[in-house]
Amino acid sequence: MIRILYFARLREQLGTGAEELPASPESATPGAIIGQLKQRGGPWAEVFAGDQPVLMSVNQEVADLDTPVTDGDEVAFFPPVTGG
Repeated sequence: MIRILYFARLREQLGTGAEELPASPESATPGAIIGQLKQRGGPWAEVFAGDQPVLMSVNQEVADLDTPVTDGDEVAFFPPVTGG
């Protein structure tokens, strides 16, 4: 299983902070996971539509859309941090 975490506005929009997905070719990268999540429609499609930036990490290290993800990994999605 792959543990998926959502932070800040993503958690609020999706109504969940975490879930697990089976490890498979459809979840082999963060980009593939995003594609899978967007297919759910509704808030999932909105959050990952690309209108607002979403950053990601794999096992607590900054990742990009093509970073490999395997069984037992943790993938986190979060908005960019801003300060004042």
